[in-house]
Amino acid sequence: MIFVAVGTQLPFDRLVRCIDDWCASRGDGDGVFGQIGHLGPDNYRPAHFEWAEMIGADDFRTRVQTADVIVSHAGMGSIITAMSFAKPIVILPRRAHLGEQRNDHQLATAKRLGGRPGIHVAMTEDALPEMIDRVLEAGTGGAGPGISAFAEDRLITAIRDFIHAPRAGK
Repeated sequence: MIFVAVGTQLPFDRLVRCIDDWCASRGDGDGVFGQIGHLGPDNYRPAHFEWAEMIGADDFRTRVQTADVIVSHAGMGSIITAMSFAKPIVILPRRAHLGEQRNDHQLATAKRLGGRPGIHVAMTEDALPEMIDRVLEAGTGGAGPGISAFAEDRLITAIRDFIHAPRAGK
């Protein structure tokens, strides 16, 4: 199953249209579900896969857990969620010059995190279908190692040591 998530702030027509075209070219949108954001009258509505504007937190979690691949904008919430469940994620960054975001922080995120295990970046919508196909072909080999819901012991120790360290002038 492929779970498409665009976040909660804005629709992402470029990503949704690309996924819809990919499903149409395959002749199959079964197994693809998208959470595509609150739509206005001019936003794109897919015809070749199942979708909802917004879904509840429990439904979101279940869809992430059962997904083979997550396809998303380059939002940190989506990336961290995918990593938490050791799911491969294909990200397409929103672009400011296209009116999809206020600035290009998602582009910076994609550049910084691209190449890490489990995080697959398509910088353009033209590259997205091939990237999805590659990750699907890799199966579980396309996933990263996952991350803990808790900080690593060395970080906790460093923070504890910093807080309890004697300070000059006290």
